[in-house]
Amino acid sequence: MEDKLESIFALQKGLADMMNLDRYPKDVEGKISALCTAIIHEAVELQRTTNWKWWKTPTAFNEAEAREELIDIWHFVIQASLELNLSPEDILKEYQRKNDINRKREKNGY
Repeated sequence: MEDKLESIFALQKGLADMMNLDRYPKDVEGKISALCTAIIHEAVELQRTTNWKWWKTPTAFNEAEAREELIDIWHFVIQASLELNLSPEDILKEYQRKNDINRKREKNGY
């Protein structure tokens, strides 16, 4: 059975291959910058599903809407990974490396 992250990468690559990318930057730096902007905006959309405005009357949390916004973020994160030539294996390796750094920081009062 194919790895789940491998499946997600394949789905994203297939979606990107379908898209009209005339307005998409041509250089890697431009692509990463555009994807960062998209991630930021999707994160704001995710935040809007929460009751972060303490001065407003709270509404019921819509978990389905929050999940959809989170998946939008995943689309752009995976596309950025593809643009940076990161494979799922690379992501695991880098995640483990950075996780180790973060754990050491926590132990040392970072």
